[in-house]
Amino acid sequence: MGKGQAAIDIASPADDVWAVIGDFGGIGDWMPGIESCRVEGEDRILEMTGMVITERLVSKDDSARVLTYSITDGVPVESHQGVITVRADGDSSHVTWDVDATPDEMADLMATLYQQALEALKARVEG
Repeated sequence: MGKGQAAIDIASPADDVWAVIGDFGGIGDWMPGIESCRVEGEDRILEMTGMVITERLVSKDDSARVLTYSITDGVPVESHQGVITVRADGDSSHVTWDVDATPDEMADLMATLYQQALEALKARVEG
């Protein structure tokens, strides 16, 4: 299983950043390339660049500010787990987006996409 990580510092309190990330269905408001996002039970269905991707919420811990999900359909992976964590860093936040994926090369590709998403998140949260 390949591993990758995207990370960014955001000049905004962790609770404010978590309010955006912790909204499982709100990713369509800040991640580039998402044309639509809807939530059905524990699944979110994303439409982007001609693909329909289904992701399942595995766990969400509001007190620790950790969201874990997996891609279940629409992407050529045998397995996938993404973990987004928001940590307080004084008055700012440090956000990491870890990915474990098979095949291994998908982890690097996804980490690159997640880094771009975190940069868009930073722009949105910081205004």
